[in-house]
Amino acid sequence: MKMRAGDVVHLTTDASVQFLRPISVRIIRELPERITYDGWVWIEGYELDAAGDARARRELYVRREGVQLVQSAPPATPTRPTTRRPVVRTPLRAG
Repeated sequence: MKMRAGDVVHLTTDASVQFLRPISVRIIRELPERITYDGWVWIEGYELDAAGDARARRELYVRREGVQLVQSAPPATPTRPTTRRPVVRTPLRAG
């Protein structure tokens, strides 16, 4: 599973033995520049409390196969390019 910014995941001992007490995390990003074992990944995200509010920013080393997707990030909505109106300058009169 490729994790995207905004995804909410549930981490248990399936993801790593460090999660004896499961946690939920809102993904900020994967950290691909860090060297890992095959099937493992570093992620950066916010640990969420029971209400779903960010509690702490964390960097976590997890087994990709053990990460459980709870809520997928909404798809990015394409933005329309803004059309700029030409600026009309009127001369000022002194006097």
